[in-house]
Formats: sequence, C-alpha cells, structure tokens
Amino acid sequence: QVQLVESGGGLVQAGGSLRLSCAASTRAFKPYTMAWYRQAPGKERELVTTISWSGVPTYYADSVKGRFTVSRDNAKYTMYLQMNNLKPEDTATYYCNGGPVGNYWGQGTQVTVSS
Repeated sequence: QVQLVESGGGLVQAGGSLRLSCAASTRAFKPYTMAWYRQAPGKERELVTTISWSGVPTYYADSVKGRFTVSRDNAKYTMYLQMNNLKPEDTATYYCNGGPVGNYWGQGTQVTVSS
C-alpha cells in the first residue's frame, strides 16, 4: 500500500517556525524526487519545493526562498520541510508528493500563520 503521511502542521504567529514531516512507504519514496505543495483557500495548489533522491534541493518557489528548507532521510523514508520566518500568506494546507511520476499524495497538514 502506498502511503504518504504528513505531520507537524499547526497554528503559529508570524515570524515563527514549524517543521513538517512526510513519512512515506517505499513505493512512494525511493528512488524518487519528492516535493511539497501547498494550497490556500480559494487558490490553486502550488509547488513549494522539490528534492532529489540524493537529497539535493532542486527547486524553491520564490515566495519561500531563504525561509524554507527541504531535506530527506532516506533511511527513514521521511522528508522534512523546515519553515522559518513564517508569514500569514504561508497559511495553507501542505501536501507531500512522491512516486515515479509524482502520482502519490498525502492527505495534507494545515499550517495557519496569524498576524
């Protein structure tokens, strides 16, 4: 069974930090590029960041550059998103994505940043 399970979301004040985790089953995780997406109410889902199998970040959205850091632990089949200096506009449901053609999704974790 393919699974992607996000955790770590919550309510935080502007300027605060959160660390999201994505625990994956093997079929969704190795040896694939993984990604974080987010979707705010009334907006389309947008790509936040991607990371290669070797652990090299390959993309950050301009809106998060310098504030967010993606990483992965292949031994634990887990991907992380460290989010610092959070802004109200970062409020969204964050989704983990993986698989050979990015065809697997988690259920999402809510991040709410208050001003």
